[in-house]
Amino acid sequence: MRNFFRRSAASVALLPLLSLAFPLGGCAQDAKITFRKVFEGSTPEFVEIKVGQNDGGTCDIRQLSEDPNALPFDVGPAVRAKIFELAAALHNFDGVHLDVRKRIANLGLKTFRYERDGEIHETSFNYTIDPNASQLLQIFEGLSREEWDLILIQRRMRYDPLGVNDALLQFEADLTQRILPEPERLLPTLDKLANDSRYLDISRERARALAQRIRTSQDH
Repeated sequence: MRNFFRRSAASVALLPLLSLAFPLGGCAQDAKITFRKVFEGSTPEFVEIKVGQNDGGTCDIRQLSEDPNALPFDVGPAVRAKIFELAAALHNFDGVHLDVRKRIANLGLKTFRYERDGEIHETSFNYTIDPNASQLLQIFEGLSREEWDLILIQRRMRYDPLGVNDALLQFEADLTQRILPEPERLLPTLDKLANDSRYLDISRERARALAQRIRTSQDH
């Protein structure tokens, strides 16, 4: 009987340690990084991208007058790993001040946010010269631009077939500037457009050429 009570007491003593290793409610939550940009008067005015450390995420890109519409959004493992690597270099935004102490024109309020198991850190800025923050911003700006190009092409395909070529030209310009982290995400839409006779030949040919350009770059 004494041995039983000793074992019971030892088990009770371990409970606090177990609760730290295995939080109530199940396994530890996946870390999440959120990028938000609010820039009134621009197009788009609102961007919010959330990326999970292992998988999953959402993207909400719109004008401020529009209703929130966060859609499923995922990025490849290389880009995901880079995002969390840069966030770690910035101490997951814990006590980090990125804004320059100079009067700079309004470039939109940007926010980085880190969340995991109730731990939350965030920092906001208009303009920064921190190299890690600048690189992280470049990735998120590229992802948002990539998604905006996709949204524009799909909207034109649905509501304005004659305007599809203009949307493709914008995407082509962004592709040429190498600001899009994962342009291959647009391949299904480009392929669909290239093979749909309802659209102008010039749009179909441009979509086909852009898809081939992306695939060729992947092979090198």
